[in-house]
Amino acid sequence: MQNDKLKFKKDFKKRLYTFTLKLIEFLDKLPNDNVSRRIGDQLLRSGTSIIGNYIEGQAASSKRDFANYFNTSLKSANESKLWLALLRDSGRAKAEDVYWFLSELDEIAKIFGSSILTLKGKKSF
Repeated sequence: MQNDKLKFKKDFKKRLYTFTLKLIEFLDKLPNDNVSRRIGDQLLRSGTSIIGNYIEGQAASSKRDFANYFNTSLKSANESKLWLALLRDSGRAKAEDVYWFLSELDEIAKIFGSSILTLKGKKSF
C-alpha cells in the first residue's frame, strides 16, 4: 500500500512536470501579438503554479498547510483551462493543440479535488 502511494506521488509529479514542459513549448509557438502575449503570460503563471504549489505542499508543515497548497494547485489548474479556452476560441491557438492541455488539466484537477476531499475526511467518488 505504501509503495503504491509513493509510486503514485512520483508518477503524478512527473506528469505535472511533463505538463509544464509541454505548456512552455506551446506558449513559445503562440502568435507574437499583444493579446496572445498577455494571455500567454497569464497561462504561464497559472500553469507553472500547479507544480510549484504541489512541490511546496510536499514540504508542508501541517495537514492544513498541505491542503492549502493542493487547493491552490486546483485553482491554478482551473484558471489555466480558462486561458487555454480563450486562446482557442479567439483563434490564437488551434483547437487540436489545446485539446490535450484541457484534457490533462481535467484529469489533474480531478486528482487534486479527490486528494482535497480525502484530506478533509470526505470520500470522493
